[in-house]
Amino acid sequence: MTQHSFAKPEHLYGKKAIGRLFAEGTSFIVYPLRVTCLLMPGNPVEPSVRVMVSVPKKRFKRAVKRNRLKRRMREAYRQNKQTLYDRLHTNGHGAYIAFQYISDEELEYAYIEKKMIKALQLIQEKAETA
Repeated sequence: MTQHSFAKPEHLYGKKAIGRLFAEGTSFIVYPLRVTCLLMPGNPVEPSVRVMVSVPKKRFKRAVKRNRLKRRMREAYRQNKQTLYDRLHTNGHGAYIAFQYISDEELEYAYIEKKMIKALQLIQEKAETA
């Protein structure tokens, strides 16, 4: 994959894959994100990491705000994913990851990016111990 892209094969979709992530994965919170991660050891197929982004309709009634927050989260992931990819590739892991926005207020991109970097670092640490 090119370094700064977020192509369709990198998106997590499908009922089985998402169901497996939430049934078998572990969660942690890096406010304003809840991160659910399922690390899969072995020799993963490309892409090794598949990601989904979610903003609840319960907290943000207007689609404009939900879409804006999803764009901010996807962009923060896209800009900072390369270290995660490199670390998982060297360890021979694959991963399914879900980022859920849990704050009640719409936060700025810089703050979301800072927390996304921290979440990606925690996932890397989990991959090291797995």
